[in-house]
Amino acid sequence: MSESPFDALAAMYEEFSELPFRQQLEFPSVLALVGPPQGLRILDLGCGSGVYCRYLAANGADTVTGLDRSAGMIDYARRREGHECFGIRYLQDDLPPALAGTFDLVLSVYVLPYATTYDELLALCRTAADALRPGGRFLTLPIHPDPDHYTRYGFRMYQESSREDGAPVGLDLRFGSHDAHLTARYWSAPTLERALTEAGFQQHRWHAHRTSRHAAGDPFYQPYLDAPHAAIVETVRGAEQR
Repeated sequence: MSESPFDALAAMYEEFSELPFRQQLEFPSVLALVGPPQGLRILDLGCGSGVYCRYLAANGADTVTGLDRSAGMIDYARRREGHECFGIRYLQDDLPPALAGTFDLVLSVYVLPYATTYDELLALCRTAADALRPGGRFLTLPIHPDPDHYTRYGFRMYQESSREDGAPVGLDLRFGSHDAHLTARYWSAPTLERALTEAGFQQHRWHAHRTSRHAAGDPFYQPYLDAPHAAIVETVRGAEQR
């Protein structure tokens, strides 16, 4: 099994989840779209260290499953689960066939940008579609079509080459004692929608970010709201099988 570039980054991802732009913008935006999790069967696709899994389980989701290819991320999430006992199931690599079609909601935050080819992008979308019951929702955050610099929020994003589908996008995470570099991929809105449609999704909706009540009107967040580094896409699995 090949190593993932994320295997050693679980602790940093936990600290990244505490940055103000995530606490005051991203989480309120995503969780408002999730809605009340009570009774929902939820898959966090590319769950990382389990930040969203823990919130959803603690707030009443019927079942929460985290899936990630990184052994380091899954190991960290399982160790936390061993102490905190939320009842979250963490799986590495592929979704077991027995779980296909069993979820009401698939959440996937900052995962699609790490597909390096269109086929990989489509495969991720199909994984989400296969996991969902007909009519189930897929909520995902790809990189925004207009990446910019976000130093004040703890990271920097920049184009490493011409802006075209699959082009590398540099991501420097610089906050606290951390200084790490990752490479994501740019996927245009039309290409993302094409992959979602091919995977069996319909009714694609693009949502704007919102602020928490605590941060409402704070000018610190306005540059991010004017040009967020990620888009929020919500879509629905169709009833027809592919």
